[in-house]
Amino acid sequence: MQIYLFWGEDDFAMAQAVTSLRQTVLDPNWASFNYDKIIADSAGSVVEGLDRALTPPFGTGSRFVWLANTTVTQQCSPELLAQFERTLPVIPPTTVLLLTSVKKPDSRLKSTKLLKESAEFREFSPIPPWNDKELAQRVRQVAGEMNVKLTATAIELLAESIGSDTRQLYSELEKLLLFAGNRSQPLNPEEVAALVHCHAQNTFQLADAIREGNTSAALDLLAGLTGRSEPGLRIVAGLTGKFRIWLWVKAMIQAGDRDDKIAQALDLGNPKRVYYFRQEVKNASLEKLQKSLPLLLELEASLKRGREEISTLQTKVIELSSLFR
Repeated sequence: MQIYLFWGEDDFAMAQAVTSLRQTVLDPNWASFNYDKIIADSAGSVVEGLDRALTPPFGTGSRFVWLANTTVTQQCSPELLAQFERTLPVIPPTTVLLLTSVKKPDSRLKSTKLLKESAEFREFSPIPPWNDKELAQRVRQVAGEMNVKLTATAIELLAESIGSDTRQLYSELEKLLLFAGNRSQPLNPEEVAALVHCHAQNTFQLADAIREGNTSAALDLLAGLTGRSEPGLRIVAGLTGKFRIWLWVKAMIQAGDRDDKIAQALDLGNPKRVYYFRQEVKNASLEKLQKSLPLLLELEASLKRGREEISTLQTKVIELSSLFR
């Protein structure tokens, strides 16, 4: 019996994992007979999926049943829970049952506790844009899987440029793989910078313009981002990550902390980056950096409530950059 529950908002990374799992389970010659994807947003569709999971596969290979968009780890009726309790123990070893959900499982529910006893849980949440160490580790991992050789500094540049956008990471690495061809030498930062579309880097440039109080430049950079259909919430996430780092660095500098302690607090993969953060916050006051985060939180809340995106972003960018004049 193989049961999996994938959850998280990184839909591209999850889709990659689902495809990989499906390919290892199914015999290509019998895939059309043994693969079932069911949108499991109702009790009836979940029961249908569980019934199919009990069906032996045709031909060779295993059966793969995918209950997509399920809500059973957020809400589960007693009747549906009883169905799970009856079905899970008797699913044949020739079936792989996969449940996927955007939302985090509610650990208090009996259905979640039941699944934890027999299923493997995997999280697919976007890496926070300020977590440089994990972003670099993701680039290193995916580059290794795709056999793209990069220097350490090229990995850092790619992580900074792409941020937490898994879809673009795969896209850019495919581009770099074609560029590298059969060469054995790893690609350097200059080669990566010439080929990679740096949407995250442009967001960081926007943050720099705001911190410098340059409203005109900030609005131009914002227009460039929105003109390329960059999602407003992604822009806000990038700005929030950058200003959070600046606030932390400034506070620790004023407290007299050394660079190694600052790097440890920020969980930086490369402690030498603290020097650059020091230069960035040199002329920014701690008070203004503290005031920036509530403004960014207001911006995020406005966008999530459905306010018109471009005008809302413009208004808050003007307010933020005016703060730093």
